Amino acid sequence: MGYSPERKSAVLKRMLPPNNTAIRQLSQEEGISEATLHKWRAEARGKGQLLPDADAGPEGWSSRDKFAAVLETAALNEADLAEYCRKRGLYSAQITAWRSACEQANDWDRASTARLGRATKDEKKRVKDLERELTRKDRALAETAALLVLRKKAAAIWGDGEDA
Repeated sequence: MGYSPERKSAVLKRMLPPNNTAIRQLSQEEGISEATLHKWRAEARGKGQLLPDADAGPEGWSSRDKFAAVLETAALNEADLAEYCRKRGLYSAQITAWRSACEQANDWDRASTARLGRATKDEKKRVKDLERELTRKDRALAETAALLVLRKKAAAIWGDGEDA
């Protein structure tokens, strides 16, 4: 059974903030299967529309939805941003924080590489220290073994000294 574009649009509008009606509830109220509603939401998201999960508040939105909100508000002035936030149940501070996170996303790779480099350097230093300690202990063990062998040989040659 096909649904008219108007009905589909109206149902999708109910998924938008501030309504954020859950798919299960929409399914019961509209008589449309949950699978169809999930498909419609996925298609709308694929077209770049902001459709967060209903059970998640703004902080529970997916990265994709947060990014879409940042893109939608990028060119808005303060008054338009405030209106946008009211419609979607957001705070402008959340949009600002999400924008900052998006801007830092590309720096994450560089910071991660730097952290990895430091960790690798620290691990190499640790391995070198452990190898140096192992070498020192091997030498001490070899010296102790040599002294024991010499002691046995000396005892075999000259006797224990306990007999005398």
